[in-house]
Amino acid sequence: MLLKRKLYILFSSGKHVSALEIPHFTRIVADSDFDGLCGAAILKKYSPEADIIFSHAAQIRNGSMDDYINDETVIVDLPFHQKCGWYLDHHQTNRPTDKQSIEFEQNGGVIDWQPTPSAARLAYERVKPYADLANFVDIMPFVDALDSGGITLQEFVEDGELMCFSRTLSQTEPEYMLDIVNMLAAGSTIDEIMTLPEVVKRLEFQRENRKQLQQIVINNTEIINRLAICHLENTGYSSNGYLVTATIGDCVDACCIIHGYSDGDINSPNRPPLSASFYANSFIEHGQNRYDLSRLATRFDPNGGGHMNACGCRIQEPGLEHNLAEWLDMWQHRDTVLRVG
Repeated sequence: MLLKRKLYILFSSGKHVSALEIPHFTRIVADSDFDGLCGAAILKKYSPEADIIFSHAAQIRNGSMDDYINDETVIVDLPFHQKCGWYLDHHQTNRPTDKQSIEFEQNGGVIDWQPTPSAARLAYERVKPYADLANFVDIMPFVDALDSGGITLQEFVEDGELMCFSRTLSQTEPEYMLDIVNMLAAGSTIDEIMTLPEVVKRLEFQRENRKQLQQIVINNTEIINRLAICHLENTGYSSNGYLVTATIGDCVDACCIIHGYSDGDINSPNRPPLSASFYANSFIEHGQNRYDLSRLATRFDPNGGGHMNACGCRIQEPGLEHNLAEWLDMWQHRDTVLRVG
């Protein structure tokens, strides 16, 4: 790990702090999925006064968050930003380069990047010597599995409460997200949170919504050379790879989900820009770690990326038809272009 290069790191305050200690922070910037939420809650547990902003990978990369990030900011489950003071992440394409790391550490920053199953797991391991994280013990295995493609087909089909709960989280509802974070940080268990009327209402909606979305996926998906292409653009719907690959089945090795709006904007959570997400079919034998799908996500979009098994990007000029044609060509030659190892 890059952090282990030095035992001591100089912070902007002029104080030397052990690399194993928790850096000072007053703001948490986190992704708005279950992983990011749990990572934020764990950090909030350590520093209750810290404020929280939920963001998106593209907003970090395109500069939209520049004014909100400084050396008292910890970023979790999002791309690296040179102005933050502490960086926690596990995404393959977010790993700072050696040059970035050296410069960042010389300026007093701390990098915690490891290929853990989730960013929340990294935060959990860093914070647990300093805070009581007992209420996170039961949910951490699920967070790890959900974010690393470790959910089984049976678990997905059964759609248990945690699975359903994860779909209630969205950047479009920051107040709800903050309420959940604050309850977890205050020591509430996930079982206690699940009984709250506002959460129960959202769980009921998500269960019904999944049935509708599954039919929409069936109606809007084509299979080309064992790649499922799901067209959800301009529909107002979005989906994760689990739903698409579970619905389409073992006749595909991966899926490409097109979502967002042709006239969307990266800073508008309710009307995001036209985008693509790529997922390996984790439900089939040897479905993961065969192809590096992040090469598709970064083919046109310099701000695209994620993991080799799950990643995304924005559609780039000259447009969707051109982007998709190039991705299909790369997929056609995947054993030479995308094959891992």
